[in-house]
Amino acid sequence: MTTAKQRTANRHNAHKSTGPRTATGKAVVSRNALKHGLLSCHVLLPGEDAAALVALETRLRAHLQPVGELEGLLVERMVTAAWRLRRLLSVEHYLFDDRYSDEGRPRREPAGAAFVRDFGDRFAKLSRYETAIERSLYRALHELQRLQAARAGVPASPPVVADVAVHVVGQGFEADLP
Repeated sequence: MTTAKQRTANRHNAHKSTGPRTATGKAVVSRNALKHGLLSCHVLLPGEDAAALVALETRLRAHLQPVGELEGLLVERMVTAAWRLRRLLSVEHYLFDDRYSDEGRPRREPAGAAFVRDFGDRFAKLSRYETAIERSLYRALHELQRLQAARAGVPASPPVVADVAVHVVGQGFEADLP
């Protein structure tokens, strides 16, 4: 249990460090927990090519031709997902690259370093991220197509739901999942 003297000292010390105060300092510390960026709230990460992201968005907008705010938001979601899939592919490429130092630390791509440190199930984890990102991309694409079909007066069918049974083997157990 803390004493009154310790609580007073803690309060006194807490006033000494209040964190970053400038916009630049706050931007830097906002990325302290960033490991691989696949689930980052930021689309563009440090070291990535902003012009390539803008070019991707320009091409997708030209191809999909969104009309209105909602369709524009769906295209933005698709751009984000497509960009993250590209990032994921670079991480995957990095994992297959054999250029590591003797300490196991990466020499290149920092995004892949998070997976190198986690030897356990890195490819399974990467596959789960890929599946989630692809699902987001296709969900936005299908919704955009549905909206565009409705705008054109074409009856749009609802999304198809598939019932899949999975048989899991491993880790000392076997199970059938619905």
